[in-house]
Parts: sequence; C-alpha cells; structure tokens
Amino acid sequence: MSEDATTAESDSVTATYRETDTERLLVFRHDGSEAAIAQNIEGYAMLKVRDGADGDELERYYGFDMALDHAGELLGVASHDLPVPEAAADMGM
Repeated sequence: MSEDATTAESDSVTATYRETDTERLLVFRHDGSEAAIAQNIEGYAMLKVRDGADGDELERYYGFDMALDHAGELLGVASHDLPVPEAAADMGM
C-alpha cells in the first residue's frame, strides 16, 4: 500500500490520511494535540480511536460518525469541525 498522505484543513484542525501496509490511518491535529482513527487495510474492521497515530487505543466503533465524535472530544472541537480528506470518507462499517 501507499504511504502517500492526503490532507484537509479547517480553521484550526489539520487532518492527514494515509495507508500503511496494515491499516488506514486518519490523524487530526489541533493546538498541539493529536487524535487518530485507524482501520485495517481491507477496510472492514471496527475503527480504533487513539490518542495519536502511534498512541494507545482508547475505544472501538463500527460507525465513522461515532469515531469522529470521540476524536473531536479528544481535541476539544465539535466533530463537524473535523475536516475529512476524501480518501477517508468511506471509513467505518
């Protein structure tokens, strides 16, 4: 798989999406904090919310909206303020 990243930005949040050999990874950054949503590379497993790209897994979700809500909470922003690169829009089950 590709290590090429795509990004999206809102007023105060930057999102980076990339694929590794084992997972799809969406990382949000805001005011020095980081939250990540990861899914297996096949794209059918539950989403893992972490406190960073390589951070500890905090929770698993079936739905992308729920994972975005949790990521937003970690960053102190509303989930609708999280930019999502087009390549990551189909994450979740």
